[in-house]
Amino acid sequence: MYKDITIYGDGQQTRSFCYVDDLIDAMVAMMNSEDGFSGPVNIGNPGEFTMIELAEKVLRLTGSKSKLIHMPLPQDDPKQRRPDISKAKQYLDWEPKVALEQGLERTIAYFKEAIAA
Repeated sequence: MYKDITIYGDGQQTRSFCYVDDLIDAMVAMMNSEDGFSGPVNIGNPGEFTMIELAEKVLRLTGSKSKLIHMPLPQDDPKQRRPDISKAKQYLDWEPKVALEQGLERTIAYFKEAIAA
């Protein structure tokens, strides 16, 4: 059974996605940082993707026959979300390593295995 994927507005708003392993590495780097160094430090992935791009990648990688359904864009929905990770690079020597598609592939494999179990 396939469920439709909801896209708000035209789907051109961007988001950044960071794979959980990268986030954990950043947190460990922060915990291991020099004494006296404190944040805040943005962590995340500065690579931006539109919601349409994300939905199309998910459909392609899963082979899903789900349809994209457009709903009105909420008034408070930001058009862009992209973290500035310059402090993380400078002070933690950290930046994400897992690209969106690779993270999606890992996530899909995990859920396929979990569902089969």
